[in-house]
Amino acid sequence: MPFARTSNLPPVITVERLLELHGADLHDLCDAADAAITDGGGFGWLRPPHRTAMERYWQGALVVPGRSVYVGRMDGVIAASTQLSRPAGNNEARAGAAYLTTCFVAPWARGHGMARRLLEAVEVEARDDGFETLQLDVRATQSAAIHLYESLGYVCWGTNPYYAKVDGVQVAGRYYYKIL
Repeated sequence: MPFARTSNLPPVITVERLLELHGADLHDLCDAADAAITDGGGFGWLRPPHRTAMERYWQGALVVPGRSVYVGRMDGVIAASTQLSRPAGNNEARAGAAYLTTCFVAPWARGHGMARRLLEAVEVEARDDGFETLQLDVRATQSAAIHLYESLGYVCWGTNPYYAKVDGVQVAGRYYYKIL
């Protein structure tokens, strides 16, 4: 069930690096991801997986070496997330490039600048960690995400007409980088 605001005041939007799950965090994160997946922005999933699989995914994401999980909250409730993924230590040739992945905002929380703030936070961490570029890929059908990436200075360097298959139809993908 979507998050229901009970106030007429503007929402309080915060962004943070999530180091561990507290209270309702896992529940909120799974609900927000389910809503984004159902709306077509599923960072790989086309339909929400079983709740146990989703919970395991998020619990695992927090312990993956070289990964930082960021969340956006609306009035304290997790409504968005993205991850900064660093290259493996033995990949010297890619040591200067980090990857932005798993970016989504639940439909009920869009329009408040949360995705922009998430991306800016990841960029700061990547820059502070000495990365020279941040890279990402996205389905070509995700026009709002593409508009945001390009407005933040990400450069499309290529497309793949066979990036994904959604409901039996091939969907193109776009690849981006940003010099930090």
